[in-house]
Amino acid sequence: MQEKARRIVMDYFNSHVDVTDGVQITMDDVYIVWFSKTLQNWKALVSTTVPDNKYYELTYDGDKKRTYVDVYVKLENVTVND
Repeated sequence: MQEKARRIVMDYFNSHVDVTDGVQITMDDVYIVWFSKTLQNWKALVSTTVPDNKYYELTYDGDKKRTYVDVYVKLENVTVND
């Protein structure tokens, strides 16, 4: 499951990267940040070593046997005092 999540992100990145960047990543460039499995479903937060501020949320629906990929870009990190 985790390897499948990493492979999906690698394939997604390589097929969506700007051709002029000349960047292709391998499985070594993709890592799992968080993973959870419940019954036939799982969810993973995945990132890459590419400094593009993107992270990927993958959700596997075991009933439909489909994986959904959401791509997010970190816009900012702020501190809020209590």
